[in-house]
Amino acid sequence: MTHFDQAWQRLRSTGSPDCSSASPCPRQKRLFPETADLLDLPSRSALPRVRGGTETGYGGEAVAADPIGLFDSARLEIRNYHMTSYAEELARDIRAGLSSGQKQIPSKYFYDERGSRLFEEICRLPEYYPTRTEMAILEEHAGAIMEPFTAGDLVEMGSGANWKICRLLDAAAQPHGAGIRYVPLDVSESALQAAAEELIRMYGGLEVLGIVADFTRNLDRIPDDADRLITLFGGTIGNFTDAEAAELLEGVSALMRRGDRFLIGMDTVKDTDLLEAAYNDARGITAAFNKNVLNVVNRELCATFDLDLFDHVAFYNETSDQIEMHLAARQAMAVEIAALDMVVEFENGETIHTEISRKFSRERAIRIFEDAGLAPQRWFTDENGWFSLVELVRR
Repeated sequence: MTHFDQAWQRLRSTGSPDCSSASPCPRQKRLFPETADLLDLPSRSALPRVRGGTETGYGGEAVAADPIGLFDSARLEIRNYHMTSYAEELARDIRAGLSSGQKQIPSKYFYDERGSRLFEEICRLPEYYPTRTEMAILEEHAGAIMEPFTAGDLVEMGSGANWKICRLLDAAAQPHGAGIRYVPLDVSESALQAAAEELIRMYGGLEVLGIVADFTRNLDRIPDDADRLITLFGGTIGNFTDAEAAELLEGVSALMRRGDRFLIGMDTVKDTDLLEAAYNDARGITAAFNKNVLNVVNRELCATFDLDLFDHVAFYNETSDQIEMHLAARQAMAVEIAALDMVVEFENGETIHTEISRKFSRERAIRIFEDAGLAPQRWFTDENGWFSLVELVRR
């Protein structure tokens, strides 16, 4: 059994400890949604803390890696370039987002420990096709993806999914990760450290250079002293607006040199019923995941959000080819955010916009790539055409 198979097996078979408890804000009792009985969630944060989506592990707590082998610290280096504290950034984003005409909370705040566990559960739901589909593509095509990459830096923007990286490492020309330096970028140092230590134990020849940074702002921190295979998994690009996606792709294009490749995951346009079912599961796990962002604000900023007074709303906007997730107020109310000395008024039915997940046709994707100075070399997709991994080079 390969390391990838072991990681995926653990993902599918981990136990179900209670994860709903946490230290409350000293000035505010922590509120949990009515779906708390659904939280039969694993303790391991083995999946990407991105919702097809944006940033990983933001503010989450890491769990120690399995003792697969001896840990060799000489093969691991962590560099921290994340200058703004989580608390400062959260306060700034919440003040700005809840003061705007369309109230909003950035989706990166989904992923505290509880949110990460909820997302792990989402990835196992029958309605949620993206994870298993991307997984199947990697299973089938990892050898072809890695065949040109015999040595150098394997870069992951928004790391966290060791089982995806394991699949690529298992398919590399040299065994045990020899000749490869894994370079993950993640804003959570603890999550990055735990994932990196697990890989060091699993692959006796692998080196890891972990970069604690926001990849949307700190691409210049990626080393340029070796050939690079840069990866962005999970359909993360779909969580950015057109302008944000263009800026990110242009930034990647600018840092790439001859011989570098960029592997990006993209969710595709498909039947509306299939898309909406993926974000409105029958068990209510996605609803709990969406509402959990209010738990984060309650805990970190001493707010008074009552989660039972908000409904999860997710729908496909056909005009924009994107899923939109909102939290809709069930009545008029005022919410105090004590740490910001702020009161937020809600009308009945008013929403907080929490996420977009854009879907792409091949034609639209090619246009976006070309505008950023990138050229598709190979498309890897499933038999239904539901998801694609696209290999890009600089034009």
